Amino acid sequence: MSITRRSLIQWSAVAPLAAVNPSLLFAADEPWPTKPIKLIVAFAPGGFTDIAARLLANALSVKLGQTIIVDNRAGAAGLIGTQAAAQAPADGYTLLLGTISTHAINVGLYKRLPYDPVKDFVPVSGVASGVLVLVAHPSTGVKDVGEFIAKAKANPGKLTYSSGGNGTTSHLAAELFKATTGTDLLHVPYRSPALATTGLLGGQVDMMFDTVPTSLPHVRSGRLLALGVTGTKRAEQMPSVPALGLTLRGFDPNTWAGLFAPAGTPSAVVTKLSNSVREVLNSAELSSRLAEIGMMPMATGPEEFAAYVRTDTQRWVDLIRKNGITMVDL
Repeated sequence: MSITRRSLIQWSAVAPLAAVNPSLLFAADEPWPTKPIKLIVAFAPGGFTDIAARLLANALSVKLGQTIIVDNRAGAAGLIGTQAAAQAPADGYTLLLGTISTHAINVGLYKRLPYDPVKDFVPVSGVASGVLVLVAHPSTGVKDVGEFIAKAKANPGKLTYSSGGNGTTSHLAAELFKATTGTDLLHVPYRSPALATTGLLGGQVDMMFDTVPTSLPHVRSGRLLALGVTGTKRAEQMPSVPALGLTLRGFDPNTWAGLFAPAGTPSAVVTKLSNSVREVLNSAELSSRLAEIGMMPMATGPEEFAAYVRTDTQRWVDLIRKNGITMVDL
């Protein structure tokens, strides 16, 4: 390959910068993407994060012209998959669909994480957010959240709730519910949100805070009772279900998922990826698909998403400390 005078001049300009920041050299010399991309999901298939990941992966595969493979690495409240993503090469071919658990709640729950949510990752874009639904098994015999609270107070420590594991959103939401209502409920952690839902459907536990996508079909079939949604607005998919934030002041836990890349990922890759994510999220097709299962598109740029994560992290850390919520050893 011959070296032209122009290419030599261009190299002379880039080389000093590349020595300081190798990503500049990567971005200048290599197109992206040229091979399949792996999207790590730190939770089991079937939950909010997994559904959002697969919808995003399908849309982005078309946009970027490369296959995006969803890689579920569940366990330890998202720690296993998130650590794997943090240790992956920063080349744009391994990404993480991080969540409120992996990048906000866990900061308050653990003294030492196997990853640093800030230093080990580059925020790319928000993806989706959604409310949580308080669902109960019909065997509880209650009709609304008021009756559930009354029954719980009359039977302290006897009513149970499931979660996708210690430290997950479903766990923290229920603990916040206990603190807000002055009730005593027994926690039954499962290895994943999907298994927690299965336990509730089987009557092994009395209630749980679940996502709209997961709980909606079971509520419609009558297998579960929806007693309320978090926040101050009713969910579009469950218009008859009351908003818990209106009766339980300040009770508004939600869930969200966003795209992160390992720290050091070339800025040109992050920019292209962020723009692509926002474009597909703003499309009528993907917005409609998300809305059908109770999700709201969360299209943000890297800086805006980083600010959102910082604010939400502080909110959860404050709530965890204020309510004395401690982490059970995993």
